Amino acid sequence: MTPALRGPDAGTLLVRALRTMGAAYDVQVESIAARPWVSATFVGTRYRVSLSGPAVPGFRSWLDSLPEAEFALRGHLVADLAIDSVESIAEGVRATLTVLTLEDS
Repeated sequence: MTPALRGPDAGTLLVRALRTMGAAYDVQVESIAARPWVSATFVGTRYRVSLSGPAVPGFRSWLDSLPEAEFALRGHLVADLAIDSVESIAEGVRATLTVLTLEDS
């Protein structure tokens, strides 16, 4: 019996969404780490994402808007997004985010 094909996981969808949403700033996702997360009623994953972009007008405002942004992740929803750090680097700006996704069933 062949297992049912599944779509991309929440991490892949999250990376795609961040790249799409930040396309105007040439956002690069440098790394993503995941660990399972569960509560009494929800199942999800907590991600730590490092991304970078150029030090241009508007990029910091884009970053600051992410905690309130709507993400379209098929089968998942972004329950929480926090900006943990933002630092200047030679190439521009690097930010570290913590993102909690939940399975949408």
